[in-house]
Formats: sequence, structure tokens, C-alpha cells
Amino acid sequence: MSTDLSILHLVLGASPVVQAVLALLLLVSVVSWTMIFNRRSVLRQAQRAATAFEDRFWSGGELSSLYRSIAAEDERVRGMAAIFEAGFREFARLRKQPGVEAAAQVEGAQRAMRVALSREEDYLEHHLSFLATVGSTSPYVGLFGTVWGIMNAFRALGNVHQATLAMVAPGIAEALVATAMGLFAAIPAVVAYNRFSSDMERLSNRYDNFLEEFSTILHRQAHGQASAAA
Repeated sequence: MSTDLSILHLVLGASPVVQAVLALLLLVSVVSWTMIFNRRSVLRQAQRAATAFEDRFWSGGELSSLYRSIAAEDERVRGMAAIFEAGFREFARLRKQPGVEAAAQVEGAQRAMRVALSREEDYLEHHLSFLATVGSTSPYVGLFGTVWGIMNAFRALGNVHQATLAMVAPGIAEALVATAMGLFAAIPAVVAYNRFSSDMERLSNRYDNFLEEFSTILHRQAHGQASAAA
């Protein structure tokens, strides 16, 4: 007498607890893959936008013209352009106020850019904590289903006089499916989390480097205006 050990048969024949664990892990895996594709798209767009903005910024045009063109865009400004917009807006506002020293103008612009930088980093990190949680907890959830299934399999053996491998194999096999499902959910989440964290760190460093370079430009403009006024 042969025993059907196909995955579908094992899942359908599993205990309600094991089936609930499998359903939870499948749901988590689907959500995780959705977030993986979303973060992949967001980070790629952010990298392309940063490169495009750097080309515009270092093209030699007037900063005021660049600011006006960015402020006039219909879509919400993100990334490096958002940092530039926040810094230049604050710098222009402080420069118009009488009695504000050059150093205070630059410091105000830097504070505004730091706030914008923090906002952009938070936007890039969105969903990464979920992927980290899935990667770290899914194997244990799957292991719980495995332990529960094996426990039920051995409990059933206590009601028979002669135990055979054919009797215990289906119970153990359906229990091990939970472990496999836990790994199926965890491995992509861990790989994606590590990859996205590395990409986000490099992008964040590009933002921070631009902030420092732009601050240097504003410092020269502020002190140059102060020297001309003197």
C-alpha cells in the first residue's frame, strides 16, 4: 500500500494548527515579495533621480533658477532635490532678513537640509523593518508548525500496537513542510533586507556628501555677499 506524499496532499492532510502556520507563512511571503518589489523600484528611482539632479546641479547654472524649476514641479520633490530645495529656501529666507549674519544663514540652511535628509532616509527605510522581522522570525514560526506536527505524529503512534515507517512518515513529512515554508519566506526577506540596506546606506552617503558640498557653496555665497556689503 503506497502513501501519497505529494506537497498538496500533505498540506491538506495536516492538522489545523499546521495548516494555520502554513497559511500565515504564505501570507507573510506574499506581502514580503510585494514589499521587495516596491523597495527595489523606490531605490532604483531614487538612485536615478540623484544622478539626474547632480548633473543639473553641477552644470554651472544659477542656483536660484534651479530652485525655481524644482519648486515649480507638480510632483512632490524627493531625494537630493528635496534636500537642495529645503536648504536653499531657508538660506534665501534668512538672507532677506536684515541683521542675520552669514554664519547664521548657513547654519539655518544646514538645519533645514538635515531635517529633509532625515525625512528622505525614513522614506527609503520604509518596509525594511518588516523584511527584517520576516527574515528573523519565519524559520521559528515554521519550526513551531514542525514541532506540533511531529508531536501529533508520535501521539498517534501511541494508539497502535505495532508502529511502522509508513505510519509515521506522512505525519513527519507534513510537519517538515512547515519548516520548508518558513525558510521559503525567510530567505528572500533576509537577502532583500541586506541588499536594500546596503543600497540605502550608499544613497544616504550621497545625500550627506551633497549636503556638505552645498553647504560649502552657501558659505562662500553668504560671506561673499557680506564682504561686498561691507
